[in-house]
Amino acid sequence: MSVAVIKKNQKNIIGVLILFLLIGYAVYAQNPDKFSLGKIFSKNLSEEEAKIKVAEFIENNLVQPGTKIEIKELVEESGLYKVTVGVAGQEVISYMTKQGTKFFPQAMDIIKEEAAPEGEGAEAEVAKEIPKSDKPEVKLFVMSYCPFGTQMVKGILPVVGTLGSKIKYEMGFVDYIMHGDKEIDENLLQYCIQKTQPAKLSNYMTCFLKKGEGTSDACLKTAGVNVSQVASCKAQADSQFGIKKKAADKSTWSNGQFPPFDVNKEENGKYGVQGSPTLVVNGVVASSGRDPASILKAICSAFNNPPKECDAKLSSDSPAPGFGDGTAPATAADASCH
Repeated sequence: MSVAVIKKNQKNIIGVLILFLLIGYAVYAQNPDKFSLGKIFSKNLSEEEAKIKVAEFIENNLVQPGTKIEIKELVEESGLYKVTVGVAGQEVISYMTKQGTKFFPQAMDIIKEEAAPEGEGAEAEVAKEIPKSDKPEVKLFVMSYCPFGTQMVKGILPVVGTLGSKIKYEMGFVDYIMHGDKEIDENLLQYCIQKTQPAKLSNYMTCFLKKGEGTSDACLKTAGVNVSQVASCKAQADSQFGIKKKAADKSTWSNGQFPPFDVNKEENGKYGVQGSPTLVVNGVVASSGRDPASILKAICSAFNNPPKECDAKLSSDSPAPGFGDGTAPATAADASCH
């Protein structure tokens, strides 16, 4: 395995640990022995028994008191039970042995990582210098229900407002779905607001990111979006890219797990987008914190002659992942949905 791939694995592991820390899973790093579920059974648990077992374990050991969790799905995969856990409005995929003895917050696809061509992995890890231009092109690829994608959008909106027409900004989408049908619908909605009424996207996103799931209609009204234009665009995009048709056909899914979302598929391949969020400046994936000040600095480094707006004093606090207000440690910038 190449050094680049090993580094990529290390980065992914850090992101996973941060994810669980943010939702109360800190005991994984501090007390790994507690990830034994206790009593050893001589036979495999049924699916219903497994659901009860893993729910009790998570509620008693891994989340903050009073946090509600939901076992949304439990299926057999690779000799384990794959468990989709709903926590704080987000979904986390974990694994448990079929006898109910060990719980694994996250698994990595070893075959997928080792199969990556040597050059491809190395290219993904090498930090490239951002080319300079008179008007930088900025693209942010996200999933609408990825908590780290929403975190980055919250961070970039003040930057977009500050730089205005000095940059060419566009929000794009990762080419697969990790958060169910609601993410397909919301991705399409945001894609179509940007396509038909781009000036209204920031106001819509500000509202949606603050209020969260179930508030799209209200936020469309708040932002003054023409809903008939958006509805027509959504129908056309769904037909053009076969989004819902592919979602219903698991043979089209990425690694058999995630339905495709192909509206920005070509750009995903062009820039090497590997998850939500991915920031691309002048055609190069840019490394940046998720606070407005850090994002402004990263984008302003791409100007031939930075405008006075680059001297703006924006917040250096990283927005909290997910919906709502609040801030998060700067280390949360390493986490992503991928």
